[in-house]
Amino acid sequence: MANNAQNVSFGKPKATGGIWIAPSGTTLPVNATATLDNDFKSLGYISEDGLVNAIETDTEEVKAWGGDTVLTGQTSFAEKFTFNMLETSVEALKFYYGADNVTDSGEITISVNSTELPEVVMVAEVVLTGGRVKRIVVPHAKLFDRSGEITYVDGEAIMYPVNILALPDVSGNTSKQYIATVAASS
Repeated sequence: MANNAQNVSFGKPKATGGIWIAPSGTTLPVNATATLDNDFKSLGYISEDGLVNAIETDTEEVKAWGGDTVLTGQTSFAEKFTFNMLETSVEALKFYYGADNVTDSGEITISVNSTELPEVVMVAEVVLTGGRVKRIVVPHAKLFDRSGEITYVDGEAIMYPVNILALPDVSGNTSKQYIATVAASS
């Protein structure tokens, strides 16, 4: 197969939002273009660093007498997503601190505590070049690390650092990714 520059792309968020969260058990999209269930809430603007998707694997090597590697096997696998939320909105705060820890009665109140955050469903929507879209669906997303710093300083946006671990579904899949060409709007 020859090289094809049309397969090279930027990864921009959709104008309607880039990352969506819903409670565990929400109906999952099964393609790149279907309308999301009403339970999905946009996390709003994400920092210019975008969405980072990392796959981490460890392997174990078996060496024979004399030093030759004669066998290798995968010992671990993890898929992780990281991003920085820019909006101090009720939905972003509920995701970051836990829905039970954020109330909005005209004034937002946040209770910061050690309560473990629940598993959610995450969908990332990316506009590719060439009229294509990519949807990443994580059916079992766990915000596992909030150890980054939230900095309040003049001249810099407040960012909420997010590190998500994609847990496997019953088939062992940590995410499903769909790419489709969409019709040009007139």
